[in-house]
Amino acid sequence: MNFEPPPVVAVTDSLMVDSELSSLDASKRQARTAAKLVRAEAAAEDPVATGYALCERVLPAIDFPSGCVVSAYWPIGSEIDPRPLMIHLHEDGHPIALPVTAGRGNPLVFRAWRPEDPLEAAGLSTRVPLASQPELTPRVLIVPLLAFDRAGYRLGYGGGYFDRTLARLRQSGAVLAVGVAYAAQEVAEVLRDGGDQPLDWIVTEDESIRVRANAMRTDPS
Repeated sequence: MNFEPPPVVAVTDSLMVDSELSSLDASKRQARTAAKLVRAEAAAEDPVATGYALCERVLPAIDFPSGCVVSAYWPIGSEIDPRPLMIHLHEDGHPIALPVTAGRGNPLVFRAWRPEDPLEAAGLSTRVPLASQPELTPRVLIVPLLAFDRAGYRLGYGGGYFDRTLARLRQSGAVLAVGVAYAAQEVAEVLRDGGDQPLDWIVTEDESIRVRANAMRTDPS
């Protein structure tokens, strides 16, 4: 399946704006602005080829349990493209789910997706499975980001959706969170607070980084 690059959109930080920003909030906003520029530059070269390179990095690194549900995302703007990986995992027998926001302050829900399924428009110019699709609970999550560090922390868009979702899923069972990004998105240290959930792996087009030694074993044996 051939993919066109994701649509170029202006992603705002409106979800995290409050009447008064703490010093950390303000610093994170500045970091997001800088990270978007870095990511856009990294994506400008050949985003389609990089999506396939990402797939080739993920598959040898992550031993996905047989038949486990994997969530990914439909890319927007300059996000690295996980769709080649989604197609491969689908063909390998993994149910694939895409995230859907369930209102501000709530964790994400995940709807089933297959390559032939239609999608509908959602916030921030992304696309999601139709409401008629069943909800699934992922065991492995492929997570987008603006920046990452080698401690496993990610800089997101500020809505806290993935952090709340990972916290909920980790309370109810073993899950694996895999952040995917361009190598250029690495920073020395991501600004974080107590609500930020660490990733288990980070995979770029250049390398696979295992962050948490005590992460869920992906080998079902």
